[in-house]
Amino acid sequence: MRQIDHVIAGGTAAASRFGDVYDPNAGTVQAKVALGDAAVLEAAVAAALKVQPGWAATNPQRRARVMFAFKALVEREIDSLARMLSAEHGKVVADARGDIQRGLEVIEYACGIPHALKGEYTQGAGPGIDVYSMRVPLGIGAGITPFNFPAMIPMWMFGVAVACGNAFILKPSERDPSVPVRLAELMREAGAPEGILQVVHGDAEMVNAILDHPAIAAVSFVGSSDIAHHVYRRGVAAGKRVQAMGGAKNHGIVMPDADLDQVVHDLAGAAFGSAGERCMALPVVVPVGEKTALALREKMIPAMRKLRIGVSSDPEADYGPVVNAAHKARVEGWIAKGVEEGAELVVDGRGFTLQGHEGGYFIGPSLFDHVTPAMESYKEEIFGPVLQIVRADGFEDALRLASDHQYGNGVAIFTRNGHAAREFAARVNVGMVGINVPIPVPVAYHTFGGWKRSAFGDTNQHGPEGVKFWTKVKTVTARWPDGSPDGGNAFVIPTMG
Repeated sequence: MRQIDHVIAGGTAAASRFGDVYDPNAGTVQAKVALGDAAVLEAAVAAALKVQPGWAATNPQRRARVMFAFKALVEREIDSLARMLSAEHGKVVADARGDIQRGLEVIEYACGIPHALKGEYTQGAGPGIDVYSMRVPLGIGAGITPFNFPAMIPMWMFGVAVACGNAFILKPSERDPSVPVRLAELMREAGAPEGILQVVHGDAEMVNAILDHPAIAAVSFVGSSDIAHHVYRRGVAAGKRVQAMGGAKNHGIVMPDADLDQVVHDLAGAAFGSAGERCMALPVVVPVGEKTALALREKMIPAMRKLRIGVSSDPEADYGPVVNAAHKARVEGWIAKGVEEGAELVVDGRGFTLQGHEGGYFIGPSLFDHVTPAMESYKEEIFGPVLQIVRADGFEDALRLASDHQYGNGVAIFTRNGHAAREFAARVNVGMVGINVPIPVPVAYHTFGGWKRSAFGDTNQHGPEGVKFWTKVKTVTARWPDGSPDGGNAFVIPTMG
C-alpha cells in the first residue's frame, strides 16, 4: 500500500505510527500516512535553522524568481494535482482545480514581494538625520491546515511566508496529505533551498509540538473554532505570533427585490458545492418577508432535485462525497438534531447511495425551513450539504441575525437596492461581505479573515496583512556628521527639533 512520508531536508525519520487515508468514493483505505512526533519536528526545525539565514539574505527579487518558477511548475501539473486532490478529498476535479487556482493567486501576489517589502523613508527627520524602516523575516513559520482545501490554504500561508524570507514547516491534514507533499517537492524544484519548505504529518501530538517549539516564531492555523482557540492560546502563551481561523455559519440575506432565479442558482453552488465542506459555504439563507420566503422555497426545491451527486472523477457531477465516514455521520447527526428541534425538513439527503459505490461517503442535499436562532443546529457549523432557511420579518431583523451569530466569517446580501446593500455592508458585524456575491472570498491582493469565533488573532491571511504577519519591522535612525561637534547635550533624550 502507498505510504506518504514527511518532506524533511536530508531525509525523513522512521515512522512508528500511521494514519489511514481513505478513498471517499469507495470507503476504502488507499494509503498510509506517517504520523510524526516531537523528534520529527526537531529534525525539520534543525534543517530550517540551518538554511533560513541564507534565504533571508537572498535579495527579494531572487526570492520572487523562485515563486515565479514554482507558479509555472504548479500550472504545469495542475491537472494531475487536481486528480490527486480529488481522489483523497472527494471534491470533484473541477472544484479541485479551483482549489489549486485560488492558491496560485496568492503565489502570484507573492511574486511581487520586492514591492510589498518596501519600507518607509524620511530624509531630514532632524539636522543631518534620516529615518528608514525595513521589513525582515521572523525566521521559522509554521502552518497547520485543514482537509477541505489541501492546496489553497497551504499556498495562502507558505507563499507569502517563504517569499518574505522565512523557512516554513507545513502540517497538513492527515486526511488528504498527498498534494501538500507534492507542492513542497515542486518548491524545491523551483529553486528554493532544501529545508525552506518542509512537510510534517501528524495529529494533535504534532500540533502541540509545533505550538511549544521555541524556534518557531509564528503559526498560522485554519480549522474548527474550538481547536483554533486552543492553538491561539497555547501558541501565544509560548510567545509566538498566531493567526487562527475558525468555523463559520455564513448567512445569505435575500431582499424582496432580489433576482430569485439568480439567488437560487448561487445558493445551489454556495450551499452544496464541495458537499458543503467550505468555511465560506452559504448554509443559511435569510429571506426577508413571507412572500420572499415562499417564493424562494418554491424555486429552491426543484433546483436541489436537479443536483447530480457522483464520484469525484465524474465530470458531470455537481459534488462528490464528504471526506470520511466520521464526517458523514456527523453531518447526518446534525440533520437528525434539526428534526428533533422542530425545524421542517423539506428535503432529506440522508440515506443517499450511489450505485456501484455503496461504501462511499455520499450525502444528498438537505433543506430545512422554519429554522430559528434558538436551535443548536443553527448555532453550530454543520459543514455538509445542508441549507437552512431562517425567515426574517424585515431588513433590521436580517441584519441582526447575521450580526448576532457567534461566527462572523462571511455574509452575503442579494438585492437590487444600492442603498440597502451599502447600509448592510457598513453595519453588519461580519468580517467579509458579499453584495450579490455568494462566496465573498477576497482576491489575493486584499486579505482574508473573519470576526468573532471565526478568527483569533489580529492579523488576517494573505495580501498586505499576510506580509505584516510574516515579518517584523526594524526602524533605523542614521546620522552622518560632517566632523564638527554640534554642541548639543549628549546626556538628554535626542529630539528632532
